[in-house]
Amino acid sequence: MKKRAISVFIQYRGSIVFCFYTVLLSISFYAAFLLRFDFNIPDAYLVIYYSKLPVLLTLKLIALLFFNLYSGMWRYVNSRDVWNIAKANALALFIFAAVEGILFRFQGFPRSVLILDGLLSVFFMAGARIATRLLREHFSIRNVAERSDKKVLIVGAGDAGFVLFDEYQRNPGMGTVAGFIDDDRFKQKANVQGVKVLGFRQDIPKIVEEYGIDEIILAVPSATGEAVRSILSYCEATKARIRIVPGLDKIISGEMELKAREVRPDDLLGRETVKIDPAQVRQYIEGRVVLVTGAGGSIGSELCRQAAEFSPKEILLLDHYENNLYFLGVDFKTRHPNIKVRSIVGDVRDVGLLIKTFREYKPQVVFHAAAHKHVPLMEENPTAAVKNNIDGTRNMIYASHHYGVERFVLISTDKAVNPVNVMGMSKRVAEMVLQHKAARSRTKFMAVRFGNVLGSAGSVVPLFKRQIEEGGPVTITHPDVKRYFMSIKEAVMLVLQAGALGRGGELFILDMGEQIKVFEIAKNLVRLSGLVLDKDIKIKIVGLRPGEKLEEELLLDKEKDVVTMHDRIYVSPSRSKSPALELNRRIRELRRLARAADEKGLIKLLRETVASGSEKRS
Repeated sequence: MKKRAISVFIQYRGSIVFCFYTVLLSISFYAAFLLRFDFNIPDAYLVIYYSKLPVLLTLKLIALLFFNLYSGMWRYVNSRDVWNIAKANALALFIFAAVEGILFRFQGFPRSVLILDGLLSVFFMAGARIATRLLREHFSIRNVAERSDKKVLIVGAGDAGFVLFDEYQRNPGMGTVAGFIDDDRFKQKANVQGVKVLGFRQDIPKIVEEYGIDEIILAVPSATGEAVRSILSYCEATKARIRIVPGLDKIISGEMELKAREVRPDDLLGRETVKIDPAQVRQYIEGRVVLVTGAGGSIGSELCRQAAEFSPKEILLLDHYENNLYFLGVDFKTRHPNIKVRSIVGDVRDVGLLIKTFREYKPQVVFHAAAHKHVPLMEENPTAAVKNNIDGTRNMIYASHHYGVERFVLISTDKAVNPVNVMGMSKRVAEMVLQHKAARSRTKFMAVRFGNVLGSAGSVVPLFKRQIEEGGPVTITHPDVKRYFMSIKEAVMLVLQAGALGRGGELFILDMGEQIKVFEIAKNLVRLSGLVLDKDIKIKIVGLRPGEKLEEELLLDKEKDVVTMHDRIYVSPSRSKSPALELNRRIRELRRLARAADEKGLIKLLRETVASGSEKRS
């Protein structure tokens, strides 16, 4: 019976609301006359009431339709609904007053009734909606089988915090909010439906102990990475579980739900969400054959996934590691069944494979992400760095030029800035080759530099997670070592945008914000795993590895680098100063030394090559 009644209400909702408003507005107009005449309406004015009611009622019902007030869900009433109710009534009363004044000059009509009617109509209509919401919340709370004993502390007494608090009020089975934390001194001791703002972030440990808090929820979606890390540092002193509310932009986009979740490493960055111009990216990808090298890697696979959103004709996945390639292909068949995907198992050092690939499939856009990136490993294996990062990249550049590729984007690294290690030097030489070829080619060659990406296979985060799962210790090279970090998703979004901006020969640099201490990331990951530092897991300092810097060089020099149309992408004015013939001679010699496995000679020549063609960045 109850279900049938609900079904009937849903089916005839608009008509029921229309009838309800008709009755309510008639009552408010009558109540206005009652108040005007001290609850004793003369017969002459009752006649006026009955004669004017149809006109005013019609105007109001039309105004309510204009402001879309028949379809709203009353349980979610807010200030915008009340404001629309007020505007609808004001519009109707204004038209009524204008007609009454022009045609009848208000003869015998008490004007104060219009003011009283406007106030009463808004009061009755908004009151009906608010009462509906309060009753629904009251009965929904009473219908909950059990109220959770879990005590919750919300960090952030802003909009996100209040939305979260409202969710806990409606669902007491989730727990009880014991209070708020906020750094705004004007909010201290403020009361929200009986719950107070209890203090500042530095008071978290004391408040958790005093109130017996079981869970801390960070509801500060606009906070910077530094602020999030600072809040977490105070949370670390407690045993409470820590969760976070994602940014409202991610909720709106559908990427995440409006509910607290576990804190993730990329929450520690705390930057604004990257926004790109999809029309510009679509212009150079849509309907074209896209080739991604290193497609099975963290950056390469994300490049493939994001490029697929812009309707390419075909995506060529090239990687030498078959397992990653296989699973990426399976993923594409599930997520993008309408896009033609071809998996190519091979190496960028294989010239024959590249000739066959370019001749047969004719790629028009190339993202070259294949590279050896591990700094200590390349220090031990410099010949591998030269063969893959220089020779392999040169093969890709020459093949792209020869077969008329439209755009070629090289994924570079912050290690190429004033490089002191083999990996960085090899990537800088690859940039030099690209810039020389760009000067004499119709293909638009460009390179994009950025730092570490959180969650990539070669980053510290997966290593730390594995060490934590194994019981530790978590190893870091130095307590003061710092690195630039960016999420994989935002790095790839900016790479795609840079690909649209390039005109040939540019060295794009992504603004990655401030460098972050790796030690702090390690501490936070231990805490986010529900463990206590130095009790459950220890951090061990192992010393800087070969070729490793304490801090990376300045990735972005805003005094020299030129901002592009996108405020997170800059162009470095530096160009290779080494003549093309000299650079080619040095690369041939590097290849010879690599084949001969002459590591000392190779490293010496790498340093000379970089020094001959690079401009120092301060």
